[in-house]
Amino acid sequence: MNVTAFLLFLAIVILTLIITYYASKRTNTTSEFYTAGGGLTGWQNGLAIAGDYMSAASFLGIAGMIALSGFDGFFYSIGFLVAYLVVLYLVAEPLRNLGKYTMADMIAARFNNKQIRGVAALNSVAISIFYMIAQLVGAGALIKLLLGLEYTTSVLIVGALMTVYVVFGGMTATSWVQIVKAVLLMAGTFIISVMVFAKFGFSVTAMFEHMKTATPLGEKFLYPGNKFKDGLDTISLNLALVLGTAGLPHILIRFFTVKDAPTARKSVVYATWIIGIFYVMTIFLGFGAAAFVGQDNMDPAGNMGAPLLAQYLGGNFLFAFVSAVAFATILAVVAGLVLSAASAFAHDFYSHVIRQGKVTEREQMLAAKWASVGVAVISILLALFAQKLNVAFLVALAFAVAASANLPVIIFTIYWRRFNTTGAVTGMLVGLFSALILVALSPNVWNPEPGKAILVGHALFPLSNPGIVSIPLGFLAAWLGTYFSRSRDDAKFEEIQVKANTGMKETA
Repeated sequence: MNVTAFLLFLAIVILTLIITYYASKRTNTTSEFYTAGGGLTGWQNGLAIAGDYMSAASFLGIAGMIALSGFDGFFYSIGFLVAYLVVLYLVAEPLRNLGKYTMADMIAARFNNKQIRGVAALNSVAISIFYMIAQLVGAGALIKLLLGLEYTTSVLIVGALMTVYVVFGGMTATSWVQIVKAVLLMAGTFIISVMVFAKFGFSVTAMFEHMKTATPLGEKFLYPGNKFKDGLDTISLNLALVLGTAGLPHILIRFFTVKDAPTARKSVVYATWIIGIFYVMTIFLGFGAAAFVGQDNMDPAGNMGAPLLAQYLGGNFLFAFVSAVAFATILAVVAGLVLSAASAFAHDFYSHVIRQGKVTEREQMLAAKWASVGVAVISILLALFAQKLNVAFLVALAFAVAASANLPVIIFTIYWRRFNTTGAVTGMLVGLFSALILVALSPNVWNPEPGKAILVGHALFPLSNPGIVSIPLGFLAAWLGTYFSRSRDDAKFEEIQVKANTGMKETA
């Protein structure tokens, strides 16, 4: 066991539990539990969004993916960053103006329908669990490497901690854990990047020249096609990454934690700058891991490339510090995911579908806390079967599901007059199940070579990411459902247009 790492891990856990303790005193109502009472400022929410978004996939997965696959790994950095332009210009302000606690609130502002709320809640829970599996896989690998604990034990520890944050501290605790984590992660990544750059004499040219001979891929390391040999697969991945963020429940609920739409837009601008700087630095993480750690010394999925690079550059202390930061990263993100899933279940499904709006705040809070426990248990069980998969890759699949199931309905709700209830339901269901089914039939699950995927066998769907098929299917189903339905739900379109655009002139 690495004693320094253990002490830093312990410090992170104690700090986050102290935050949770004080947050619990300010979490007495559903508004405070779901959205921290809407009291965060633009820069606070921007940091929290960045903390929520820069997940294990970003820090551990992308560094490993670049180290193993070269240019193809950088597709993830580009896609994750460009996605925020979609969020900034199409989603952030309308969502804040129309919603209250969840994405379903925004849709319900136009279609006050229980069926829509139920399906939207199902989508949110499914996407959150999918995303959470990736974080728990990263946590299990990290703690096993540092503390010598078994993968299963590591996942259980993280699962227990994330449940405590949400159940007792709600959105206030989750937000501040994310803010602290964002600061620590940026600091750790900056230190490693500078140290890697120094190894190349602070010369970009020297770094790229060195990478031509640093790996078994040779010059191919700097060109696309090492991992994604099928052009359609590459397009599919990038579609999912660019469009998926605007449909991620744990990112969308962050826009309800500020007082108004202009503040929501400011928080996205802050987040985009922070995230942009971070993703530029992933080049140094990936190149450094490939050059100095070596592909043979990393785990097969590459998830431990960044911590091992830190050990090479700064010895045990930097290794322990970076690993503790990665641990904080995982804790912050999984807390946000649990909260988004619990909010969707308690607020949308339990309160509006089962109880038809006749529920007290105390009953809704209790439902949200029990839902948090349930979501955590399901995610932990699924994570135990995904140990050998790269975390960036797992998150990309969650993005595909989000872009297929949620984005079409969000866009059409805001911008299409004729869009109706039938279109919303069919769009969400077809988007969700087409993405999930295609993932289940893909090479991620089936591979003839044992150990390369979850099951041994031949994949029926050839692409690794389903986005190029499932995203158009989501939009098409929403359009066809509306076109062939006789119902007309456009009476509120003018009203929601006014609400959605409120504050945009002020911001400009």
